[in-house]
Amino acid sequence: MRHNFIGMVVSTAMNKTVKVRVPKRVMNNYVQKELLVHKNYMAHDEFEHCKLGDIVRIEHCRKLSRHKSFAVAEVVKPARTWTDPETGEVHL
Repeated sequence: MRHNFIGMVVSTAMNKTVKVRVPKRVMNNYVQKELLVHKNYMAHDEFEHCKLGDIVRIEHCRKLSRHKSFAVAEVVKPARTWTDPETGEVHL
C-alpha cells in the first residue's frame, strides 16, 4: 500500500516541485490536550498545475531527488481566488 497524504500547497517557487504542508493531530499525555502539528513534504508536480493554497493528495513514489519522494496525485480542492473588479488583479 502506498502512503497517501492530504495537505495544502505552501510553496511553488521551484520548477516542477511544490512544498505541501500535511497536518496531524497528536495527543500530549502530560497536559491531556490534543495538538495540531505539521510536516512539510516536497512533491513532484510534473505539469505545474498546483497553485498556492490548493488542497492536494500526494502519493509516495520512487525517490526523484534528495528531498523528493512524493508526487502530486490529484488536486482535491483548488485555492479560493477572487478578481478585483477595478484593477483586474487576482488575489488569494
